[in-house]
Amino acid sequence: MRLMLAALCLSLTLQLPVHARSAVEGVWLFDDAPSYPGVTMLEVADDAGVISGSVTTEWYGPIRLENARIEGDTLSFDLRNLNDKAHPTRRWTARFTPAGVKLTGDIWYAHVEQDGRRGGVKDAEARAFDFAPDLPPLGSIAPDNLAATPPMGWSSWNKFGDKIDDATVRAMADALVATGLRDAGYLYVNIDDGWQGQRDANGVLQSNAKFPDMKALTDYVHSKGLKIGIYTSQGPRTCAGYEGSYGHIQTDAQTFADWGFDYLKHDLCSGEWFYDDADEVKRSYYEMGLALKATGRPMLYSLCQYGRFHVSEWGRSVGGHLWRTTGDITDDYKTMSDIGFERNPTFGHAGPGGWNDPDMLEVGNGGMSEDEYVTHMTLWAIQAAPLIMGHDLRQTSASALRLLKNRDVIAIDQDARGVQGRVVREEGPLEIWRKELADGSVALALFNRGEVAAQMTPTAADANLARLTRVRDLWRGAAVAVDDLHFTVPAHGAVMLRVHGESI
Repeated sequence: MRLMLAALCLSLTLQLPVHARSAVEGVWLFDDAPSYPGVTMLEVADDAGVISGSVTTEWYGPIRLENARIEGDTLSFDLRNLNDKAHPTRRWTARFTPAGVKLTGDIWYAHVEQDGRRGGVKDAEARAFDFAPDLPPLGSIAPDNLAATPPMGWSSWNKFGDKIDDATVRAMADALVATGLRDAGYLYVNIDDGWQGQRDANGVLQSNAKFPDMKALTDYVHSKGLKIGIYTSQGPRTCAGYEGSYGHIQTDAQTFADWGFDYLKHDLCSGEWFYDDADEVKRSYYEMGLALKATGRPMLYSLCQYGRFHVSEWGRSVGGHLWRTTGDITDDYKTMSDIGFERNPTFGHAGPGGWNDPDMLEVGNGGMSEDEYVTHMTLWAIQAAPLIMGHDLRQTSASALRLLKNRDVIAIDQDARGVQGRVVREEGPLEIWRKELADGSVALALFNRGEVAAQMTPTAADANLARLTRVRDLWRGAAVAVDDLHFTVPAHGAVMLRVHGESI
């Protein structure tokens, strides 16, 4: 991948008629490019009828022209596409006129139509893409005893996207305290995408005007008995189009430490373009893991790479404490249940110090019913998932607060043994999951994925016990007679039990 990018000048050859060469070759500049993919320049060179060239973007750097041909005043060519196996390349055109060039094409979700002007060598030098140094050889980072249980807290993305600011973050910290959520265990206040400004003359990333003083903000959050997190990408651009950490990994890690952050979410995003195989993805996360360690400040390290390349097998070794196993969650039952029932359970290797992360909680955002949110919380807790809320904490309803603050359910998620629960019995849309706990008891979760209420009867065998001696219904907060374990589970709903008994 890196060799291909370094050799753009060797791109596809094409024999052109003499009259066409002067019309297409040269440097073409685009001054008002939309933010994605941020096309800034088209370069077309001719060497005795052999054409080479590239389209330079702010997100992906130079992209080599492939399969080019000339017809009249139009040069057509393919450009590599992103994350689309059905369309690994897309066809583009550059139509040349006396006034300039019109560039048209598609990449991932964007359609590009941009008018450009002719430039010169100095223009090309000014807009040349600055490639990052080579990634370090892959190594292993020793465990640091952080994240003994799954992290709990709040993140800005689900509710606010990149429309986040200092005042809102402070308000979320205040609300964590006022609602009692902090005392229930939710300690991290995480700023996701949208805080970034520009780099200064020394390459140090500054926060934007919405965050006038990051050190003052971290001090405020810490004064509330909370911890605070921040977000970046190993690519040139973050998912929302802000400045990424590409080429500045060590500098940014030190900046985050100097500001006083306790948690970093590192999002592959535009880095997918540069680091697109297993080796490079692992090394790119290892690079930031090393940089965080070098600061000397303890920080939780969240790997956001959507579950690529069996991340649970290598996440710990690159310094990670939690790693995303999925794409982004949305506030609907289908997406949540696909992630929780189907995707996250395929990952192993979770436990103290490193956790499979099926993404943030949607409880409180209003897109699901209360029964569906019970399933959401139960699924995340039985699987020892990080519990990172994603709603406006100032507007937490009584029912959402009841779910989020249930100490019995939180205790299952936070159990010191760190077992990720698994399904042990299925009957059509009905599933029973088991999670062994540190004190010898067992958590059982009863799920009804069907469209109508159903009767479910767990047994001692489901808990891998000879017989049950004590049962507690955690959502009802009540003991249940061991000889009367019959539950009506609503459609899309769940029951969660903590059971004690005699070993087999």
